[in-house]
Amino acid sequence: MSTIVKKRKRLLLMFSMLAVVFVLAACGTSDVTAQSEGFWDGVVIYNFAQLIIWVSGLFNNSYGMGIILVTVFIRALLIPITHFQQKNMQQMNEINPQMTELRERYSSRDTETQQKLREEQQRLYKDAGVNPYLGFLPLLIQMPVFIALYQSVNRTPILRTGDFLWVNLGAPDPYLILPILAGIFTLANSYLMSMGRPQAGGKVMTYIMPLFIVLITFRLSSALALYFAASNGFAALQTVLLQNPFKARRERELKEEQEREAERERRRAMKKAQKLGRNVRK
Repeated sequence: MSTIVKKRKRLLLMFSMLAVVFVLAACGTSDVTAQSEGFWDGVVIYNFAQLIIWVSGLFNNSYGMGIILVTVFIRALLIPITHFQQKNMQQMNEINPQMTELRERYSSRDTETQQKLREEQQRLYKDAGVNPYLGFLPLLIQMPVFIALYQSVNRTPILRTGDFLWVNLGAPDPYLILPILAGIFTLANSYLMSMGRPQAGGKVMTYIMPLFIVLITFRLSSALALYFAASNGFAALQTVLLQNPFKARRERELKEEQEREAERERRRAMKKAQKLGRNVRK
């Protein structure tokens, strides 16, 4: 029961953070120029837009290519943090059996028992060197990027009216191709990451997040859908190259099969011992 509650809390937190992103993204309507004042408009949004424009100039002013390359560059900068987060998640999965044992040991709902459970859980986290809240670290770091990208495109005239392939970057994709691609790449990355986990507890997030990405990007600018497609496409490639989830799944399945075989051998040995014991008594 506590596991279900925890998963629901994580889902609620994830969606709340994304909701905050897009509420904040809608803030600010005036164009951002070199004369814009304030840290957010005059420094963050303006320089973010200028970076996209500069990179686009390397590709014959293809602003879509500018968004893709800036996105990939940002994702590359986040590789150490993402790797640390994934390592933390793997360690969390490794201590799940101990966590389950603690919940069963302190299953009573009274205040004193629940306090003891929390203390034991914190001790287990500390001994294992993990932090249960680090899973949201990359998202928290990317939140300003989401907002900056959305506002830099929608508040910079040259980007707002820019075209890329079949879309206007400041308007929704009329054919929904980019939102669907963003959802597919998000699903691919989520599925690849779940392959490396020993438990299937993350299946809800694996399928809900891609759907959520599609639903929010088909109404917003194509630039944001392009960002999600490039970001999660790069993340999926990174997961394959750095984590090799296919190898991790094969090793986990082999280990589980070895454990099952050892359990079968133990049961056969017990049955044989019991049979021999009955024969002796006879």
